[in-house]
Amino acid sequence: MRYIEERLRELEAYRPELTRRPDFGEFWENTLAESQARELRPKAEQVDYPCGHARVYDISYDGFDGTRIHGWFLVPAFGKAGRWPCLIQYHGFTDSRGLPWQLMHWVMAGMAVLAVDCRAQGGVTGNRAHYTDSGMVSNVTTLGILDPYEYYYRAVYMDCVRAVDFAEGRPEVDPGRIAVRGTSQGGALGMAVCALDGRPALGIVNVPSNSDMETRIAGRHGSFSAAADFLMRYPDQTDRVLETLSYFDTMNMADRIRCPIFASVALGDEVCPAKCYYASYNRITAPKEITVYPFNGHDGAGDVHMERELGYLRESGFLA
Repeated sequence: MRYIEERLRELEAYRPELTRRPDFGEFWENTLAESQARELRPKAEQVDYPCGHARVYDISYDGFDGTRIHGWFLVPAFGKAGRWPCLIQYHGFTDSRGLPWQLMHWVMAGMAVLAVDCRAQGGVTGNRAHYTDSGMVSNVTTLGILDPYEYYYRAVYMDCVRAVDFAEGRPEVDPGRIAVRGTSQGGALGMAVCALDGRPALGIVNVPSNSDMETRIAGRHGSFSAAADFLMRYPDQTDRVLETLSYFDTMNMADRIRCPIFASVALGDEVCPAKCYYASYNRITAPKEITVYPFNGHDGAGDVHMERELGYLRESGFLA
């Protein structure tokens, strides 16, 4: 189809100039060191759940600044003895760790699964972070937006890296087979973790957010329309805002990814436009594969794509 072919050529050629600052690497080295210096203090309490095929744990651990991050950890209660591959799931914007039954398909496929909250969104996890110079306009994506060291997503990215610490420390998990997965915001978090940490064996990222942020703000796409709202009130802060966001834009860290990436986008997506994600995807040098859904929006083909994810996990050897 001519339209689809033209769009794909446009996307595959899209490589906007990076906005990465000279101290980008130093910033993340300092951030990772600060995170690693804090004890994890993991806790897991098994719950009585009406499913005989999985052991279900209500878990928590200390996030970047001591904020207690909550999640679910499920382990197959069938089959072989020994360690399981583990899929870490990061949720979409304003969502939560969800409910255990929503994770059972991963367990039935033969893996452990860890689903964690993002702080101060739709789950039971709060936020101990302190923001000096900026409050919240429209949503949490503007918290700390004038300083990269205070910005909301600095803590969130590290909370997600620390989820890998939690999974790696569980005796049921094979530490060499930990994967990360997410949709929308969760896809961005998966990209960030794969870029900042060398442990994930692979990443599954669906209709990802947090890519080509300046374009997203200009187009008022999704959660980052809040940054446009902030700049409507404080236009003199434009340079500071864009500088802060550059440290969290996945296109500026995509070339650091070393594990395989299985991605998806939808051409009708106005929340996380496909073009914005291609700014990151086109800079990944690791093995990668992307599925483009021409007629879907931010749903990203939903259950249809879920079957492709399961197939990829099997074909990649992750479930071997």
